Amino acid sequence: MKAGIVGLPNVGKSTLFNCLSNAKAQSANFPFCTIEPNIGVVNVPDKRLEKLESLVNPERVLPATVDIVDIAGLVRGASKGEGLGNQFLGNIRETDAIIHVLRCFDNDNIVHVDATVDPIRDKETIDIELQLKDLETVEKKLEKVKRTAKTGNKEAQKEEVTLTKLKTGLESAISVRAIELTKDEHDDFVKPLQLLTDKPILYVCNVDEASAKNGNAYVEAVKEAVANENAEVIVLAVATEADITELDSYEERQLFLEDLGLDEPGSSKLIRAAYKLLNLQTYFTAGVKEVRAWTILAGSTAPQAASVIHTDFEKGFIRAEVMKYEDFVTYGSEAKVKEAGKLSIEGKEYIVQDGDIMHFRFNV
Repeated sequence: MKAGIVGLPNVGKSTLFNCLSNAKAQSANFPFCTIEPNIGVVNVPDKRLEKLESLVNPERVLPATVDIVDIAGLVRGASKGEGLGNQFLGNIRETDAIIHVLRCFDNDNIVHVDATVDPIRDKETIDIELQLKDLETVEKKLEKVKRTAKTGNKEAQKEEVTLTKLKTGLESAISVRAIELTKDEHDDFVKPLQLLTDKPILYVCNVDEASAKNGNAYVEAVKEAVANENAEVIVLAVATEADITELDSYEERQLFLEDLGLDEPGSSKLIRAAYKLLNLQTYFTAGVKEVRAWTILAGSTAPQAASVIHTDFEKGFIRAEVMKYEDFVTYGSEAKVKEAGKLSIEGKEYIVQDGDIMHFRFNV
């Protein structure tokens, strides 16, 4: 599961990517600095893992991770191949969610591809290109489906109704994620098309240092513009966050954050938000050799969760021994959780909950 960072050229995408992943992607003050997508494996900040470490005192600790992709900047006409359009659209199609970076700061020394700062116009530029590409996909599919629907095929007739809804919405500059659809319509007819504007989205307002805590007028305009999209908006002073990551000690970083009135780096909030956007959650294994956070899709069963450790765990699954994180913290150890009768034995149908601490019994 990957989240792709998108935006116009020069809005701070690569600086943000570096900040999140410490991968040092090339970033500079000119358009199309990023051409090939950079991929970073980013640790997910989780205070629960720190607490488990303090209780268990393991030999090593491994956090959950999420893949973040830095994608080339997009310009008007991308849907027709302008700039790096085809490459950009191909790269974004391969991601599972979108982190859309919008420039929400004034700085005459940093070139804007459209000469002036206007995050709503910038958002619409990208929206329109993605919508046009989706419209092309929908129209091609609709042509085929109409021919089948004319033969009296009931399923094709249902699909024609759904695709016509999509076509009407996209022609009115409405992204697929904001078009009203039933769950069946979405799952049966929309999901297989992998439409760009159907992907879940998170907006990052890149602000100056003075606006890091409370945002600014640009941010308020963005929040108003995306109100119907059910999308989260995060405020981040990307250049400042990059400076913080360069500091050597934890204490220096904390002092810097305190000066800004922040309790943690904005990048940590963004990583957790991206994790949630991808519909991911965490379960833990906790032993003296290792405390580890494992990443699964929300709604996974116990055998599916076991498979991320090893496929044999799923094949030979017998049962899962489950402790709730809160119980482990309350009682302080696995032995005491058992004594209190708080350890449950779960079978193949158990749906893993975020924060579960698990041991799997299997036989291969």
